[in-house]
Amino acid sequence: MYIKYFFTALAVALIATAPIAAADVEAEARTEQTIQEKRLPLRELRLFTQVFEQIRRGYVEEVADTELLENAIAGLLLELDPHSVYLNQTDYEELQESATGEYGGLGLQVGSERGMIKVIAPIDDSPAAKAGIEAGDFIVEVDGTPVRGMAVQKAIDKLRGEKGTSITLTVFREGEDGPLEITVIRDTIQVSSVRSRIIEPGYGYVRVSQFQVSSGDDFKAALISLKTKEPALKGLIIDLRNNPGGLVPASVEIADAVLDGGTVVYTEGRLPSANISFDAEGGDLLEGTPIVVLINGGSASASEIVAGALQDHQRAAIIGTQSFGKGSVQTVIPLGDGRAVKLTTARYFTPNGRSIQAEGIVPDIIVEPAEIRLYKKRKRVREADLEGHLEQADGEKKKAKDRDEDITDDNQLYEALNILKGFQLLDKRVSNEPETQEKI
Repeated sequence: MYIKYFFTALAVALIATAPIAAADVEAEARTEQTIQEKRLPLRELRLFTQVFEQIRRGYVEEVADTELLENAIAGLLLELDPHSVYLNQTDYEELQESATGEYGGLGLQVGSERGMIKVIAPIDDSPAAKAGIEAGDFIVEVDGTPVRGMAVQKAIDKLRGEKGTSITLTVFREGEDGPLEITVIRDTIQVSSVRSRIIEPGYGYVRVSQFQVSSGDDFKAALISLKTKEPALKGLIIDLRNNPGGLVPASVEIADAVLDGGTVVYTEGRLPSANISFDAEGGDLLEGTPIVVLINGGSASASEIVAGALQDHQRAAIIGTQSFGKGSVQTVIPLGDGRAVKLTTARYFTPNGRSIQAEGIVPDIIVEPAEIRLYKKRKRVREADLEGHLEQADGEKKKAKDRDEDITDDNQLYEALNILKGFQLLDKRVSNEPETQEKI
């Protein structure tokens, strides 16, 4: 009797899915060939109810029916892809908090790969970043508990905790002889997603650590501030390394700020509502000032949207290493009672139609991270050291120009600056070329 009642309720629940636009329902109905193709798999549903009842009656410890059903819903999404998950009330609240830039935890963006939890990127200045967690690390144990085969959301739940509490992660890292044990102290994560500065007179730097609600406005404000500096801005570096992504509208706003119109990204999915094109409104805030974008294996999702758009529009040179390759769109569908489903509904494509998924953005110039060591030069005698040497024609000695900061410890940033200088030098030479005159 109980099974029969549950089976009927389950069938109704499966039919009454999350709200979808009426136009989508009609379009989907038109694509269906026969009524038979829409029928529920009754045999599998009967099997499900049998397993449910066996667990409910015979499992060694009593489990509430609501918990079993919630686990079943989570299981529906578990095997789809690493990014589709069921969000209970706590998870949904934390997702909303992360979009605003303040939440509790370690400050990690993670996914699953080969049954393990993979670090996509640590957030700048987060407890995880300070403890030494790096993009590409595999978390295999949390406080001694193996996480292999664990759902991403369950692993995230284990990583979360109260501010001030510690957690020990066992990490596999490429190039290391064995696993590393790293202890991290949890904290409230307050992320300022956009930071900017002048790294050398005339050359600006903007770091975008993730894409939040305010990131677009913060980025535009940073550009306006850099433009007011003296001397005039000659070039800009946008650093998207280890940026795990975030909100698509924020990434579109950032690309729009330096594009003079055109498509930024478009998406394709099964439902008509998943097929969207995001376009730049026009009006490049930098008016063509050369840009270099830095990416690496920790640059994912929204970061790849920005890099791909600027690359396809030939607005920036992309340097660094190949990005992560997360080119899928997740839609958060509220289910009521403060719960939701985060479901992959579409794929991203760059303006030129390139799919980001599992491929990522390949830089125009590949620059692997490396250590720069300056040679110690012997003191050499120069003309200026000779007694009685002639002075410069203007009678003044020009001093060497000093950098505002030493960036040689970051070879990718160092190379980005050199590339910008190359653009500036080339522009000067082209503009100073004499006009060719035809002989008559």
